[in-house]
Amino acid sequence: MRLIGVDVGGTFTDLVLFDSVSGKTFTHKTPTTPHNPSEGVMSGINELCRRFSIDRASVDHIYHGTTTATNTMLEHDGSECGMITNEGYRDIIHIGRHQRPQHFSIQQEIPWQDRPLVKRRWRKTVPHRIAPPSGEVLIELDEDAVRAAALTFKENGINAIAICFLFAFLDPRHEHRARELVLDVYPESFVTCSSDVSPQFREFERFTTTAINAYIGPKVRNYVTMLEQKIADEGYASDLHIMGSNGGLATSSMVAEKPVLTILSGPAAGVMGGAWSGGQSDRHSLITFDVGGTSADIGIIQHGQFAEASPRDTWIAGFPLMVPMIDIHTIGAGGGSIAFRDKGGAFKVGPRSAGARPGPSCYGFGGDQPTVTDANLALGRLIPDNFLGGEMTLDQDKANQVIDTLADELSMDRLSCAEGIITIVNSAMANAIRSRTVQRGLDPREFSLMAFGGGGPLQAAEVAALLAIPEVIVPPYPGITSAIGLLTTDIKYDAIRTAFQVSKQVDHIRVETMFTDMEGQLAKQFHADNIADEDVEFLRYADIRYVGQGYELRVKIDDDRFDAAAEQRLFDQFEKQHHTEYGRSFPDSPKEIVNVRVSGIGKSTKLEKQDTPISGSIADAHIKTTPCVFRHNAELKTFDTAIYQRDKLPLETRIDGPAIILQQDTTTVVRPDDHFRIDNQGNMLISIKA
Repeated sequence: MRLIGVDVGGTFTDLVLFDSVSGKTFTHKTPTTPHNPSEGVMSGINELCRRFSIDRASVDHIYHGTTTATNTMLEHDGSECGMITNEGYRDIIHIGRHQRPQHFSIQQEIPWQDRPLVKRRWRKTVPHRIAPPSGEVLIELDEDAVRAAALTFKENGINAIAICFLFAFLDPRHEHRARELVLDVYPESFVTCSSDVSPQFREFERFTTTAINAYIGPKVRNYVTMLEQKIADEGYASDLHIMGSNGGLATSSMVAEKPVLTILSGPAAGVMGGAWSGGQSDRHSLITFDVGGTSADIGIIQHGQFAEASPRDTWIAGFPLMVPMIDIHTIGAGGGSIAFRDKGGAFKVGPRSAGARPGPSCYGFGGDQPTVTDANLALGRLIPDNFLGGEMTLDQDKANQVIDTLADELSMDRLSCAEGIITIVNSAMANAIRSRTVQRGLDPREFSLMAFGGGGPLQAAEVAALLAIPEVIVPPYPGITSAIGLLTTDIKYDAIRTAFQVSKQVDHIRVETMFTDMEGQLAKQFHADNIADEDVEFLRYADIRYVGQGYELRVKIDDDRFDAAAEQRLFDQFEKQHHTEYGRSFPDSPKEIVNVRVSGIGKSTKLEKQDTPISGSIADAHIKTTPCVFRHNAELKTFDTAIYQRDKLPLETRIDGPAIILQQDTTTVVRPDDHFRIDNQGNMLISIKA
């Protein structure tokens, strides 16, 4: 069995091939092609197979992490959308809620008002109404009005249509009928229903999530279809699976129907890859720290379980998003982040990035502004003639020139300016981690920092020190950990129903019926994916809150059948989670089950273990000693720093810093007073001095 994982990043496209027969892993990186990511994906796959003499026809599966959906939202470059909704409710996605991104600003940007996903003139209303709690029909659906709206969209070239009716989560039949009517007169359009995308209460978030699915739908569908065709045309017999935001794989047909499931495809793969690599060294409480060219992604893994995002803090490009997804916090801080002096004279870094082209100045592609990568080069932390394993040479003079220009503006010398860039970006990253740990009742000192991506190992030691995290872990292939993560997970689908059940009045039969119905729904999808029943596992969850609260917590249900005893255990676990999250709980207050959920996991072929590392010697690994600048005891100092080749280092041998460890996909920096070792699993463990 041969598997290929492909993750598209802002600067590079990362690839890994696992051969289960030989147990070997092969890796490759190629520049991302932003104008058409599929070109970089296919050229990378072809280069990988050619470099390691892999027969294309022998590749069984291709697993892909894509940024198409994310970039479409961030760049606001989606389709012109239409919406069909109930009479009197065309402005739900404009009004939103009373919360605003900045509560006290009268000049703030409101994304859903300033750059609407569906312009008001393309929001069409039709007579129809059902009522809670049973979904009783108050006004029958006006089918002629639906057809008229569809014809208007067709005449005006509106090819993406969202159908969003009030309380459709109680009864989806009316939305589904409206979709049939639209496709009957406009079969080439992309039509999506809120009851399929996000069948739960909260109209604003449900309508907006559905609008996002429509907005990105045609572009993602075209991308997936085109990539599948290219894979076949190039002689690969493998199928294509896409990483979803929930940490599982989905078939290309599922993604073409619900592209919103891939909003955080790449970062989710990174969390999975980080968890898998940490588990190889028996580390199960991790903060994943994925730093690329344009951004840094933070994820939390506690006792082997990754955190899932809640509806109250799930956003993309300023829009609320209500689909299952790993809790990943992204900030605009990466190797390409640009340093500058703002209009007020302050020293800033990011979020603007030099991207893949032109990239940092030292890349020699025309960049003329100082970036984090240029600063690391100026400080001696990158080796000019050994970048990407020697495949790329960095231009030291250009890096120094752009740093000098900024230093003059700030009345600083070159090294102080370069170190200032690193300090600012590291502080931003540390603050992002605090928001996901300290502010949620978690102590970062109880975690290891799993550093990967092209820039993570460069910055990790200093970020860990800022947070008193005792250990940094750098996996064997840190630059392609997201690609590896694609090979470590299973196919995963989620289903959800809104329940509204108050404690001591819970209808156990109704709740159990909801669970079994959702499991049956997911089982049909797994059958369509040719996954055997014995390879499918279902996990149950409930979203719970105290009566009167605005948001809920997700709690796992370990019982196979939901009865009175299972209810009590569920509410007891909710009390514990509420105390952890908020510092208190209220055992005597009535509680409410808001939603019930099922996650279906279909086992797929996965990467089994990391390559067994070969133990070398310090003498063989040592390349040279070079001056490198660090802040030590509050002063900038130059240290003679050993440069090592990672794949030649001995196993289980303590090596003191300062040190720079080189490999093809990244560079790792070890500070003075810290030390590291390569363990028997191939992970680099850096001990951080407090």
